[in-house]
Amino acid sequence: MIILTLFVAIAISVVAAWYSILGLMAIFAAAAIPIAIMGAVLEVGKLVTASWLYQNWNTVPKLLKGYLTTAVVVLMFITSMGIFGFLSKAHIDQTILTGDNSLQIEQIDQKIEREQRNINDAEKVIDTLDQQVQTLIDYDRIRGPEGALATRNNQKEEREQLNNIINESFNIINDLQNEKLTLEKGQLELEAEVGPIRYIAEFVYRDKASKAVLEEAVRWVIIIIIFVFDPLAVLLLIAANISIKERMIIKQQQLKRELLAKKREKARLRKIEKENIKNSNAVEFKEDGKVEESEVKVTKKEIKEEKVLPKNRYAQGTYIDESGFQQKYDDSGTKIK
Repeated sequence: MIILTLFVAIAISVVAAWYSILGLMAIFAAAAIPIAIMGAVLEVGKLVTASWLYQNWNTVPKLLKGYLTTAVVVLMFITSMGIFGFLSKAHIDQTILTGDNSLQIEQIDQKIEREQRNINDAEKVIDTLDQQVQTLIDYDRIRGPEGALATRNNQKEEREQLNNIINESFNIINDLQNEKLTLEKGQLELEAEVGPIRYIAEFVYRDKASKAVLEEAVRWVIIIIIFVFDPLAVLLLIAANISIKERMIIKQQQLKRELLAKKREKARLRKIEKENIKNSNAVEFKEDGKVEESEVKVTKKEIKEEKVLPKNRYAQGTYIDESGFQQKYDDSGTKIK
């Protein structure tokens, strides 16, 4: 669990540092490489400072402790600011794409409207021409140089031009509508990406989410993210330090117990060894082979009565027989129980 906590803390720190560096590079675009180097060094320094502060919190001077604590907090704020810049830039890029599609759709609608006006104008002219012919027919002026047939024949070229305008405009409108359909599909996909934010905004504000409401909702989401991103990495690193320190304390206590047990075992063995040496020296033989009765420590072994040993070998007194037991004999050579 300690290794997992430390790994997660470092992983979150690396991701936060990456987002922060990208955000700072977007804010200070004129010095992107120096900003990237500065951001990477500061991120490493922040983690090392937080870990060192925890390990030496009780021994470090107050002035140094206050400065390092303030530095860690400020660096966390800088990291959060960089993350805010990165996420804001991503949202702005998405908004730009959505805006571009909307502008293109509006332009296509304007073109369609213009072509539709051309069609309407041409149809009005054709209606006028038809009315002229119909008027002549109503007055029964069908034949003759100024009759309906002659007038219709004179309108032939103009009618063809008007029909060509109408057909051409219809073709343009058809192409524009196909292009608009493609853009609208892309627009729906882009809007689907911000769909959750839209639903959240409508749930909070109890109204249809306008563009301003969506922008405010996105800002709040970004703020919530940055408040749990980098602080979580630092706190997990401190938690890993706490676990490591507790593990070291447990190991030290276990080692002390093992050393104490070894010392006790050695003391017990020395005591047994001393007792064995003392017992082995309890019986001292004199030069003539006899033992002083006052120096004998009789064990609890019960001695059975046996036959008298040869008188010429044992005299009255106490001896050690061949089995290692102490034996007492009277003046007649009889074993005493």
